[in-house]
Amino acid sequence: MRTLSSLLLCLALLAPGGAFASGGPLGIDHRVHYDNSGIWKRSNQNVLMYGTITTVVGGALVFGDQDKLGDTFWRSVDALAVTSLGTEGLKLAFQRERPSQTSNPDRFFAGSHAQSFPSGEVAAVSAAVTPFMVNYGQDHPAVYALALLPVYDAIARVKTRGHWQSDVLVGAAVGTGVGLWASHRKSPLIVGWLPGGFQVGFIHHFK
Repeated sequence: MRTLSSLLLCLALLAPGGAFASGGPLGIDHRVHYDNSGIWKRSNQNVLMYGTITTVVGGALVFGDQDKLGDTFWRSVDALAVTSLGTEGLKLAFQRERPSQTSNPDRFFAGSHAQSFPSGEVAAVSAAVTPFMVNYGQDHPAVYALALLPVYDAIARVKTRGHWQSDVLVGAAVGTGVGLWASHRKSPLIVGWLPGGFQVGFIHHFK
């Protein structure tokens, strides 16, 4: 998937030029120079995360499940919800300390305060954009530019020492995988559990 390949390339650029002791499950984890300024600021990461949630949920409610766009929004909602539950479970299971908490990338099972693995934010953004790339990318290649959103978030999370490199890679893999699953279901999951009015959507109510 384009999201993962782009992410791998960009994370490679974060690696130091000289020899460096790395660790973690993929052998690539190390602290990078801390940067919480400019586009990498934590506040900008929050704007992306909450903006993604607002856009996806709002779009699903506005358009309903009556056309391709609304159906895609609801599949994105499914992907977001399942990914969020999955990554929270993984965080509780692995209890890895963040780079802001330790310089040792192999600090797993450190207690409930440690929630670095995997990156829930990168997973969520990857999950949210994947259904749109699947449904619209072939006919409108510009849609693939949405892959830049999880790539940006992954790099920003590493730069601000919120996550290790493997955290964001696994997060992107989880989110993309769930997004693909949601995209290829016969119908969206969550909208089927809700009253029929949600299937119609606000925009169709007022036509």
